[in-house]
Amino acid sequence: MWPLQSLGTDLAWLTFYPAVLVVALYAGFFAGLLATLLSCLAVTLLGPLLVGQPFIESPADFLGVAVFAFGGLLVCAMVESLYRAKARADQALKQAQSAALSSARNEQFIRSIANAAPNMIGYWDRDLRCRFANQAYLAWFGKHPGELIGTHMRDLVGEQLYALNEPHIRGVLAGETQRFQRTLAKAGGGVGYILGNYIPDIDAHGVVNGFVTLAGEVTELKEAQAQLELAASVYANTVEGITVTDADGVILAVNPAFVEITGYSAAEAVGQTPRLLRSNRHDRAFYVAMWDSIKTNGRWKGDIWNRRKSGDIFLERITISMILSADGGPLRYVAVFSDITDLWRKDEYLRHLAFHDALTELPNRFLLLERLGQQIAIAQRERFSLAVLFLDLDGFKVVNDQFGHEVGDELLRVVAQRLQALVRQSDTVARLGGDEFVIALNNPANQDEVASIALHVVESLAGPMQLQGNGIQIGCSIGIALFPADALTPADLIKQADAAMYSAKAAGKNTWRFFDATMATPSDVQPR
Repeated sequence: MWPLQSLGTDLAWLTFYPAVLVVALYAGFFAGLLATLLSCLAVTLLGPLLVGQPFIESPADFLGVAVFAFGGLLVCAMVESLYRAKARADQALKQAQSAALSSARNEQFIRSIANAAPNMIGYWDRDLRCRFANQAYLAWFGKHPGELIGTHMRDLVGEQLYALNEPHIRGVLAGETQRFQRTLAKAGGGVGYILGNYIPDIDAHGVVNGFVTLAGEVTELKEAQAQLELAASVYANTVEGITVTDADGVILAVNPAFVEITGYSAAEAVGQTPRLLRSNRHDRAFYVAMWDSIKTNGRWKGDIWNRRKSGDIFLERITISMILSADGGPLRYVAVFSDITDLWRKDEYLRHLAFHDALTELPNRFLLLERLGQQIAIAQRERFSLAVLFLDLDGFKVVNDQFGHEVGDELLRVVAQRLQALVRQSDTVARLGGDEFVIALNNPANQDEVASIALHVVESLAGPMQLQGNGIQIGCSIGIALFPADALTPADLIKQADAAMYSAKAAGKNTWRFFDATMATPSDVQPR
């Protein structure tokens, strides 16, 4: 202000504008306002004290102060606007750089996830040109990214597969998600099964810009499914009944053969336990031994009598297997069984034929020897006696010659019935062949009881018979051997009784004789 005083008051204000501008530039908007205010105070209050001629001399000078104040405010505002514009520009630049970096990171993140995915992921635009393919996609077709990006779908998959997929392509370009299965040839050879998805890329205006392809290889699942279908087919069509239970024995599933064999429907069986079929023919010890075997060996195989829904008893041949869980405990029990009732009956019939006389149904020589052996073992242990009566019919040859073999066979059957009616259930009546019969008496009281039975036999067979309209009468001769007095083995007992029977015939027939050591054995006499 000092050197400009002589030039006039108007020029003195020029010294304050640069000051306000410099302060606003370097200190900011509010500092510029403060500098403007201080300048006005300096002119109006300090000026008269510092210089000889004051700056404010007329109302027009106050207008000059006001113009300066407005100019200072304008300068500060312009500087502040400049600073703010620069700050916004810097912020926008930082945000753009940050967004670009974030976008790059996101793109890399998404690409890393896509490449790590085991499924094939790709993107195709509306022109069916590939815009993206992950590593799995590239590996399936044996391509590098540069070879696949920009490739038309038809060129990649071939005309045949493209024609097969074309309906799905039209559908996805119309905005509809597509899902399908395909069999594709792998680049490295072989065939793979995939589950494919076409997902449309629709913008905010509803326009389909392209579509994403997601394809997962399900070859192992397909093969596992084939195995499961095969197992299910076997399960449903096998002729053996199958029962699946949980670890507590509750039935979870049964197959159609189970329904056919037992008569229980699947709905009736599921939720029950196998005790549903129990016949009560086996005692508790049987089932305890069975479960001990299952727990020890993981399996049990055997025959069990069970009961159908109808109440009929049947014999099943069954295998029960234990399926273990991951921790080694029982998870499931699987029982596979077949109805062997008919087979058992046939076996029993064959066994019966092997040990019984076909004409009279009496035990034959083999069964007689077996039973005598068992009775001798018991008699030796418990110290009681046995008696063997050897019978030969008197006059049987005459009946055969006079009336024929049919009447003779009928006569043998009647004799068998009469003999069985004379003995106890613990005794055995057997036919050795021809007209020879044997009665094995188990633990007779004494020799007199044996003689009494022999007498009843002679009297029973001596009575008249009506066979096919013919009146027939025969007799019998009986030889008796005692255990242990006469012999200690089944064969020797029969042999001694046969010798005693010869003695009875020699005595005039229709009688009996006990064996004694003076009697000749059957090999010492003439054939009867």
